[in-house]
Amino acid sequence: MGIAALGYVGVGTDRLEDWNRFSTGILGMQQVDRARGVSAFRMDDRKQRLIVDSRSDAASFVGWEVVRKDDLDLLAMRLEANGFEVSRGSRALADERFVTDLITFRDPAGNAVEVFWKPQIDTDPFVPGRPITGFKTGPLGMGHAVFHVVDIAPMIAFYRDLLGFAVTDYAHHPNKLYFFHVNGRHHSFAMVETGRTGFHHLMMELFSLDDVGQGYDLAQEAETVAYTLGRHSNDWMTSFYSRTPSGFFVEYGWGARVIDPDAWEAHETFDGPSYWGHERLYLPDEVRREMRSMAMDAASRGLRSGEPINCPWLDSVIARE
Repeated sequence: MGIAALGYVGVGTDRLEDWNRFSTGILGMQQVDRARGVSAFRMDDRKQRLIVDSRSDAASFVGWEVVRKDDLDLLAMRLEANGFEVSRGSRALADERFVTDLITFRDPAGNAVEVFWKPQIDTDPFVPGRPITGFKTGPLGMGHAVFHVVDIAPMIAFYRDLLGFAVTDYAHHPNKLYFFHVNGRHHSFAMVETGRTGFHHLMMELFSLDDVGQGYDLAQEAETVAYTLGRHSNDWMTSFYSRTPSGFFVEYGWGARVIDPDAWEAHETFDGPSYWGHERLYLPDEVRREMRSMAMDAASRGLRSGEPINCPWLDSVIARE
């Protein structure tokens, strides 16, 4: 039994048209209308990756993919044995999600979670909403999702011990923050203890840094930038964050590391969230100064990602050592 990837995300909103413009014009997703009051968006060969719903009863949710149909039953039994209510998705819901089968439940914070098997593949090629080289998905999944949480301890137990997510790394300053992997992506899920609930951000990874840079220009023009361009210290992602019409963020990035899940060892990190950049424009000045000082400390120690230096001679010396 095992969850293999982040498959799709749903957002309830009263700003559907703003989401349509944001998703296509800045993110470069392909819009595919599904029903009145609902928009869906593609980013690869899947029928949909993002569903935005403006109907009055719409709620946000996250969909996780399993490889085998039996995994749904095994996971449902494990959750029910630990006191969580699980429902089998109706045929109508499966059709709406473009999957063959699914189960639904809520995590300890009340977030709606769906786990599905066998998504539908679109025979038509992906056509981006603006000129981009494409999104890095495939076996790594849609990207990653990060939640605000009030109390992180029960959420760790739920996602690690019941759903089988593996801890990649974690930090306790300036907030408690845990990252989890389910495949080679450094993290497909994370949570930060902020005293709030709901989405903190979604991440989408591009094939080209130029895609990200041009998206950054577009987001600046639209005045939606929440974090400036920067590079994270744990997954090495070069990215910026844009505020969505719903108020949470989308991280738009390039160049993240891919790990070996079988050999990886969870560890605590102490170097702050970013090697450089990622100025949080929405935070109070005092908090921004604290975050900036962590980046300045990283700079003073010359911290870098572990990617190869583009120098054949030096690479050969390092390899010999």
